[in-house]
Amino acid sequence: MSDEKKNFDPAAVTEQARTAVTELLDAAGLEKGDVFVIGCSSSEIVGGHIGKNSSMEAAAAVLAGVLPELKARGIYLAAQCCEHLNRAIVIEQEAARRYGWEPVCAVPQPHAGGSWATACWRAFEHPVLVEEIRAGAGIDIGGTLIGMHLRRVAVPVRLSINHIGQASILCARTRPKYIGGARAVYEEAEQ
Repeated sequence: MSDEKKNFDPAAVTEQARTAVTELLDAAGLEKGDVFVIGCSSSEIVGGHIGKNSSMEAAAAVLAGVLPELKARGIYLAAQCCEHLNRAIVIEQEAARRYGWEPVCAVPQPHAGGSWATACWRAFEHPVLVEEIRAGAGIDIGGTLIGMHLRRVAVPVRLSINHIGQASILCARTRPKYIGGARAVYEEAEQ
């Protein structure tokens, strides 16, 4: 076992993931039926380098922390694949149909899509892979670059934690675009 994986604590990762998702959900104000995207480098969680130390155990620990929280609020989890599947998204078929996202033919594997996407594919009831989405909020665990799957405009959110395992996290919620000029009036809650 590598030195990095010796320091891996699945229970701590599950709790950190739960904390991150609940805090971001509270800040984002998502509604039932909205989509929450997570890109996750299991390699970074265990202290390795992204794409080099894939860990199904780390992916499962994150999933155990986030999926129950999202399901309880009726929010769809979208799992970003790694670059080998062009950062496609694993999502429930129901969500893809609801939003008109066309499925593509691929099944993520630990070294072609990543452990995170693979764990989600196995855990979802009716998983499909789609090329792109527009999520209302998301967590980037370990530098996976989720920005391409967020609605415009993304707003950074700081949480009480900034790591899951050894991986740094960046979080964002989204808001509608401001349009107009000097005479435009915006809702107070959105500013």
